[in-house]
Amino acid sequence: MKNIILFGKPGAGKGTQAVFLRDHFNLIHISTGDVFRYNIKNQTPLGIMAKQYMDNGDLVPDEVTIQMLEREVDKKPDAAGFIFDGFPRTISQAEALDGFLSKKQMSIAATLALDVDEDILVSRLLSRGKDSGRADDQDEEKIRNRFAEYNAKTAPLIAYYTAQEKFHAIDGSRSIEAIADHLTRIVDQL
Repeated sequence: MKNIILFGKPGAGKGTQAVFLRDHFNLIHISTGDVFRYNIKNQTPLGIMAKQYMDNGDLVPDEVTIQMLEREVDKKPDAAGFIFDGFPRTISQAEALDGFLSKKQMSIAATLALDVDEDILVSRLLSRGKDSGRADDQDEEKIRNRFAEYNAKTAPLIAYYTAQEKFHAIDGSRSIEAIADHLTRIVDQL
């Protein structure tokens, strides 16, 4: 089983590469944002709980997020592996993910980080914002604030996964095909 974490700042190409990895290796893509939206929209007990925190302006506790992810994994017992997109974002979340996977005799095989210069990402996101209408992609200051938050939270995760020899940085400024080829070579060796 190949369980992968896909990292990258907003605009790095995680969504594009997640689709490629999903299709090429027959993996299940679990986007934390999609899982939250599904649970809230369908008013599952975890979705109701998460929405209460969000409505109060609070962060959803890790244990609620982990329970949502665990339910997603449980839905696909015969999966060849999972791509975790948007999670973990902190060391405590990484430890919680390791814990719940361990209970299922599973583990993370690799963490793949798409590394792109922030100026390139700003340009990509501003362009995406024009096309998509997403407000969070139309203001450079907000974009750079998202990068600052990402940098602060993920820097410890780089060390966490590097210590486990599971961290792989990939130049995400290359063509989609070149990135996909690099990712394929890494995943093939797992």
